[in-house]
Amino acid sequence: MPQFDLISVVIPAYNEAAGIGQTLDQLYQVMKTIGSPYEILVINDGSGDATAQIAAAKGAIVLNHPYNIGNGAAVKTGLRRAAGEVIILMDADGQHPVQVIPNLLQFIPQYDMVVGARSHSSQATLIRRWGNKAYNSLATYITGKKIEDLTSGFRVIKKPVAKKFIYLLPNGFSYPTTITLSLLKAGYSLKYVAIDAQKRQGKSKLNTSFEAARFFIIILRIATLFSPLKIFLPISVFSLTLGLAYGSYMIIVHSHFSNMVLLLMITALVVFLMGLIAEEIALLRIERSED
Repeated sequence: MPQFDLISVVIPAYNEAAGIGQTLDQLYQVMKTIGSPYEILVINDGSGDATAQIAAAKGAIVLNHPYNIGNGAAVKTGLRRAAGEVIILMDADGQHPVQVIPNLLQFIPQYDMVVGARSHSSQATLIRRWGNKAYNSLATYITGKKIEDLTSGFRVIKKPVAKKFIYLLPNGFSYPTTITLSLLKAGYSLKYVAIDAQKRQGKSKLNTSFEAARFFIIILRIATLFSPLKIFLPISVFSLTLGLAYGSYMIIVHSHFSNMVLLLMITALVVFLMGLIAEEIALLRIERSED
């Protein structure tokens, strides 16, 4: 097990009084076995129950939002406050098996981020499993790396890497998606470790139908931010293919050319050129952020 100067554990929490106490008890037991100094930060995101009081009584450092801003906003607060060279991100509801934290930490010297990938059987519902599989497939296409669990909030990340992408993280539940795609497209390394998620304590705050659309938009936004041609090129090829097919049909069947064919061809060219320009802008932005 590698040793660290300080490990920070960041736990966003909103109305998690039902599970935060047990989660912290288990977490303290595991962290004591690691051998490195640590701090536990609970970001109370405007809870209306005893979440903050329970966390403080257990010895955690509690950072309070004046009102509910969002899960991602709580994570950003924790990342800004964390003093450790390595940061563990996890939920307060008891879903994440804290006993596997040593398994995640052992890969950090080699990888920039290590993510606990939930097995299909341990994910909440069939719809959620199908949705996550679709997100994983789309993210795999965007990044060129196999994504095993795009939305897992259980991860370990080096602090300098995490701080690079704070400005990109949304305030809602989509921060795991954003930080995973951003990290990979910026050329950092990622490792997945299989875990079995446990049943959460308390009621879920996630609106599945609403977040599904948001996750999809987040993926497209990050794709256009870091690798625009992955989005523009398929659209251009589709328009070109449609134009060629329609033009062939018009010439063979009607023996004349259609203005619609010309429009589709021009659209394909314009979209492709826009993709090239966006790709150059993305490369310049990445180089500037590295500087």
